[in-house]
Amino acid sequence: MGLVARVGAWFLGIAAVVGQLTLFAGQVARATLRPRLDGLETWHNLYRVGVKSLPIVAVTALFAGAITVVQVGAYVVKLRAYEVVGWGFGFSVFREIGPLLIGLMFSGRVGANNTAELGTMTVTEQVDALRALAIDPIDYLVMPRVFAMLAMMAALTVIGDVAAIVGGVATAYGLIGVDPYVFWNSFTEYVALADFLNGLAKSTVFGLLIGVVSCGFGLNVRGGAPGVGRAVNASVVASAVGIFVVDYFLTWLLQ
Repeated sequence: MGLVARVGAWFLGIAAVVGQLTLFAGQVARATLRPRLDGLETWHNLYRVGVKSLPIVAVTALFAGAITVVQVGAYVVKLRAYEVVGWGFGFSVFREIGPLLIGLMFSGRVGANNTAELGTMTVTEQVDALRALAIDPIDYLVMPRVFAMLAMMAALTVIGDVAAIVGGVATAYGLIGVDPYVFWNSFTEYVALADFLNGLAKSTVFGLLIGVVSCGFGLNVRGGAPGVGRAVNASVVASAVGIFVVDYFLTWLLQ
């Protein structure tokens, strides 16, 4: 009975978190019907979310492209199928590896920071002060962050794809001797625009998911400083799990 009780409590806890985030997502959706973005706050978040994440995203994508080529290199050499390296690289990186890795890096860096910032504002009653001044925290704090994450996740994915191509071409030429022209010809011939748009659509949804989850946990912090720590941890975990769940359904819908 103790095991059953613990399992039941675990499911009830998950249901409570999902319900809380669903209600918060409804508030965000309602706010989009009457968008009132604060200009200065929006630009600040675009810079903080996008520009400051650019170096780590570019490095991650560069090595992701290189690793992809390394993984397929042994089979390419064995089968002498050098002309399919670009196709295999582009299909996997554009559709799956790029959006997933960038989404997880984005969640760990931006989502955690966002939850910590909003959580600190909540426990120090700054959010309550905004309400006392008749300022809606959803409009002033949440919407600029969600918009910035959605827009910058898409932009960073495009930049990450370019960095991954550079890493893939360099690794293919340096390790398995595939001429850059052969790689590029295979890439442009077999990788379609739909593959790129597939990954871009996924990354945009991931950005929206990370924004809603991180803001939701940040504004619902309870328990002072320890509560902020728990919220940051829960936000990163929930965002990572959500990314994989959403990716599963988007892959099925966009195939």
